[in-house]
Amino acid sequence: MKRREFIKKATLTAAGAFVAPYILPSGRLFAPSGSQIAPHVILVMYAGGIRNQETVDQMYLTQSQYTWNPIPALNVPGNIMPNMLAGAAPTSKVVYGTGISGNTPISPILTTPLHSQGVLFKEVNAVAAGHYGGSIALLQGNTNLAQPLLDRPKTPTIFEYLRKHGGYKATDTWFLGNSLGNSVPLYNHSDDPDYGAKYGANMFIPGVTFGSQGDQFLKNAKVYHPQNELSPMYKMKYFLDNSYESLTQNNVLDVVGNTEAEKAQIKAFMKNMFLKKQAGSVLQPPVSGGDGLTVGYACEVMKEFNPALTVVKIDGPDTCHSDFTGYLRAIHKADHAVGFLWDYIQNQIPAMAGNTIIIATPDCGRNLNPNPILDTENNFRAFDHSDANTRRVFTLMAGKSITNHPDKATAPISSSSPLNTDAAITVGHILGVESEMLSSGYLHGNSQSLIRKL
Repeated sequence: MKRREFIKKATLTAAGAFVAPYILPSGRLFAPSGSQIAPHVILVMYAGGIRNQETVDQMYLTQSQYTWNPIPALNVPGNIMPNMLAGAAPTSKVVYGTGISGNTPISPILTTPLHSQGVLFKEVNAVAAGHYGGSIALLQGNTNLAQPLLDRPKTPTIFEYLRKHGGYKATDTWFLGNSLGNSVPLYNHSDDPDYGAKYGANMFIPGVTFGSQGDQFLKNAKVYHPQNELSPMYKMKYFLDNSYESLTQNNVLDVVGNTEAEKAQIKAFMKNMFLKKQAGSVLQPPVSGGDGLTVGYACEVMKEFNPALTVVKIDGPDTCHSDFTGYLRAIHKADHAVGFLWDYIQNQIPAMAGNTIIIATPDCGRNLNPNPILDTENNFRAFDHSDANTRRVFTLMAGKSITNHPDKATAPISSSSPLNTDAAITVGHILGVESEMLSSGYLHGNSQSLIRKL
């Protein structure tokens, strides 16, 4: 960026014309062609790679540790996701909760787990073994296995389908993640020339937007003098360039923006969040931190904007590469956070209570066999993600119009199994743009709305 251009943009930024990098235009063109099943959807990208063995199979330590080191104390099954899944907790060797050595499970928030409210597709085929490929499969509805890391998705995301074909405004679609690492800042829209940024989602990365850097550069929206205060302006530029590099290239910042009313609402929301953060009153699950922080801010966004689609990416379980104990705790805490999110919607957001469908699914699974790394706390073996077992994931769905069903897709993974790419078309079906997505030619050939598989 040239010095003169930067000074002009930084001055506008500090003056309040730009308050968050991912503020996009409404682009309302059409009404949805299909009828809505529900007006609100939450897609929880249970990212970081989690194995079916420890989750829906409820094997706890039996397959992961006892199989490889057959000590009787490790032959313990049980459910470590009590808010999402029905099933009894492990009766011994509890290491996944809080307290000394994790020996205290977090009490469930939901009296009836989502499993018993909706439907569990127990064996879903993850079309990609990596986190990026798996995540964009959930958002695009296709594989794009050749998609390079740190490149934007090549074909439209569900946000773009909704906004271009469904007439949803910018503040109807939100993406919230807990880091800016790898490709996360690229998830809110593709670089498809017929879709792209003008149909993308608003995005917050709470740990950055409302973290220490946000405190420094966004909180007070100070007006810097372009001649006398270049140093803090360049610090702001450095922050924005490094935190949101994808939007500082090709002058994208010059062409994105919500309607004036939406920008004013987002500005007021951000100001309020900084005040709530200072007062220690930002919504959080009872046991917070990490993924819980992201979920808490997602609840704040939903309370303020009542979005049609809220995508929440949580990835604490990615610690499984080297810390299996930490992986178990991350799964358990993320389940707790999801329980908090669903309970909060039903009891604290009247516009969404009883009118929302939640879809929760991992980006990919993990290997059947462990790697050589033992964690320091319990000498538990760690697991990477590259083999056929990595393709085993699940999808859990509950909410408006989703009645309770026995588990679906319980047979071993095969060519007829549901795909994790089904998540995107399911969202489109719920919100009324299914036909446009199918006719786009961009979806995986076997993708189908999970609702049509009930």
